[in-house]
Amino acid sequence: MTTISSALVDELFAQFGESDITRLSIREVGKLVAQIEQQSGQEFIHMEMGVPGLPAPKITIEAEKEALDNGLAAIYPNIEGIPFAKTEIARFAKLFMNIDVSPACCVPTVGAMQGSFAALLAAARTNKEKPFTLFIDPGFPVQKSQLHLLGLPLKSFDILEFRGEKLREKLESYLIENNICSICYSSPNNPSWICFSEAELQIIGELATKYDVIVVEDLAYFAMDFRQDYGQPGVAPFQPTVAHYTNNYILLLSASKIFSYAGQRIGMMITSEALRTRTYPNLKNYFTSDVLGHFMAYGVLYATTAGTSHSAQYALASTLKAVNDGKIDFVKSLHEYGEKAKLMKSMFLKYGFYIVYTDEERDLADGFYFTIAYPGMTSGELMKTFLYYGISAISLAITGSENPNGLRACVSFVRLDQLNVLKEQLKAFDASHNQKMK
Repeated sequence: MTTISSALVDELFAQFGESDITRLSIREVGKLVAQIEQQSGQEFIHMEMGVPGLPAPKITIEAEKEALDNGLAAIYPNIEGIPFAKTEIARFAKLFMNIDVSPACCVPTVGAMQGSFAALLAAARTNKEKPFTLFIDPGFPVQKSQLHLLGLPLKSFDILEFRGEKLREKLESYLIENNICSICYSSPNNPSWICFSEAELQIIGELATKYDVIVVEDLAYFAMDFRQDYGQPGVAPFQPTVAHYTNNYILLLSASKIFSYAGQRIGMMITSEALRTRTYPNLKNYFTSDVLGHFMAYGVLYATTAGTSHSAQYALASTLKAVNDGKIDFVKSLHEYGEKAKLMKSMFLKYGFYIVYTDEERDLADGFYFTIAYPGMTSGELMKTFLYYGISAISLAITGSENPNGLRACVSFVRLDQLNVLKEQLKAFDASHNQKMK
């Protein structure tokens, strides 16, 4: 038995003018669910939005208050970032990834999203003969939206059947055409939560060097593979990254996720020294300089936001310094996501669901996301039916997945006190649909 009128859900969905619910964007799903909640009076189990659900660190908030009290709100920040932030980002890269970069290679951005925009646009302008970005899917759909907005072409493939050494042949089948400017992916992955192994990262790095393409590695969920402790400064193991295997890298990090500071829109873009200082003559068709690092800062960032919030940079830098100095274990505070994921996955598995994407040769980590499907139901059918039970999630279809049956579940907005409600709803769902299947 469902808890929300199917007629109400169908009526509100129809107002979006879309017959296929899997085509709704993440924000549109959020809007639909909010309307259903308002008109039904029923609180949802929100699994659709990948929004941090933990309080921001006190030191971060206090540092921004101090910056505002000191008058930074009245002063434009340097477009390439304030020295304090750039220095601490470089220290963070060394202490937690074991890569050597200078502060000049480290630029605060308006969230990792702006870093993505700058990196993908810049890469696409480096060589007119190589206009395509290659996405290793599934992935964050807004990155593709950025390219669509810019009128830039892309290619993609689903990683599901190409793990391990199979990845080499699949990647090379695209790169050998010599029209790919960049490879983009996330690890830990949004939406599947798979994590590339060292062997897979080495394959990507080696091929990036061989075919001279830029790797845009989205590390928004930095150190959130809780199967290893990546949270001790200067102590192995370090966050896995393609930067260990090629100099053709741009790394994107998000304070929204790792420091729960989403509201202030602050992220980090780290470019290798070799790539930052490299010249690409084609850039002169779009900007005064053909140096990639200068183009990204003064060609892209300047033209979009003219820099990143001064006080938020100070907050980020102060937090990074505390983390770098070993005064804050930022990873430990994120374990709540993993604990909820473990409980939620066990519920879904108990009531007939299965996990779509898993890691090779080891169990999938418990973290921010996981993917689910139910036997005999397409993603559209499952997504729509979930709404009748007061549960919301997004289809894997909008993430580039070729699997027709999966949904992405995010744990961040699900409260611990809602887990019993989720359990009862899944139990009722399984009882009803098992009976229909029989």
